[in-house]
Amino acid sequence: MIMGLPQPALRSSTTVKLLLFLWLGVNVASASFGSNSLLHKAAPEFVRADLNQRRLDLRAYRGKIVLLNFWASWCAPCQLEMPRFVTWQNKYGSRGLQIIGISMDDDSASARSLFKKLKLNYPVAMGDERLGQLYGGVMGLPITFLIDSRGNVQAQYQGETDLNLIEEQFKPLLRP
Repeated sequence: MIMGLPQPALRSSTTVKLLLFLWLGVNVASASFGSNSLLHKAAPEFVRADLNQRRLDLRAYRGKIVLLNFWASWCAPCQLEMPRFVTWQNKYGSRGLQIIGISMDDDSASARSLFKKLKLNYPVAMGDERLGQLYGGVMGLPITFLIDSRGNVQAQYQGETDLNLIEEQFKPLLRP
């Protein structure tokens, strides 16, 4: 007994306070994220050179469904999802899907090495803080944006995500 309360009552009270604190914290975080969210807004446009020194202009992909994936060579969850992106590009590219990778590595050598190792079949450009800020501040990797054929962000996936869920969400947007 502490301060006149039996242990079960104390545990219950502490649990309720902890749950309330967590709930408030999550709601505050969601509210602040929601105000800066790109959902249902135009995806910020950019032009970069890809790793093959070709021009990569997001606007040029209007009419396609784009999965814009921010990653880094040191990110284990990033490396796990990239082979699936290769499969999707092969399987759904003819139906209008375009995967675009943005490496947030500090140097292009690391990105090029992983690009070759995983045999990526989609364009990859180097990102930086400025590009990350355009997309709401890329604070954790991977982060992927689903952009519809009109150039609007339809979904955002942060961290390790169920790839089946992503596929379920982009498939209805593809051409038959």
